[in-house]
Amino acid sequence: MASVTRKARSVEHTAESLQDDLVRLEAQRQALERELAAVMAHLGSVQRALGALQAVIRPPASAVPADVTAAPADTGSAYGRLTEQIMDFFERSGDTEVRARDVAAALGRDGDSGSINAVRSTLDRLVGTSRVDRAGRGLYRARRS
Repeated sequence: MASVTRKARSVEHTAESLQDDLVRLEAQRQALERELAAVMAHLGSVQRALGALQAVIRPPASAVPADVTAAPADTGSAYGRLTEQIMDFFERSGDTEVRARDVAAALGRDGDSGSINAVRSTLDRLVGTSRVDRAGRGLYRARRS
């Protein structure tokens, strides 16, 4: 009988411990979401400011502006100019809402999280410069005219 009582107390203790963990983790999740929202807002404002500065310091119209996301022209790599590849993708996709992972897969850049994150970052820059629309959390679509 004592063994059953000890086991019941052990189970109760474990349940209480898990409940405490759940409360702590939920509070941590909420704090991280707030922090992420603040970082995303700051990122957007920095991207807009950088875009405005780049427009001011760009070479004359007779020169071809360099794309900050461009790879060296002679690499022959499948990665090429990511911004151009993404814009081409959206020209073909019409009004479809897509995730960054889907864009990365369509461009053959879904081999690792770093490549997907590069696509995601470029998409966020394109949203910041109003070249692509954010259709929802994690969703993008071609800019509506």
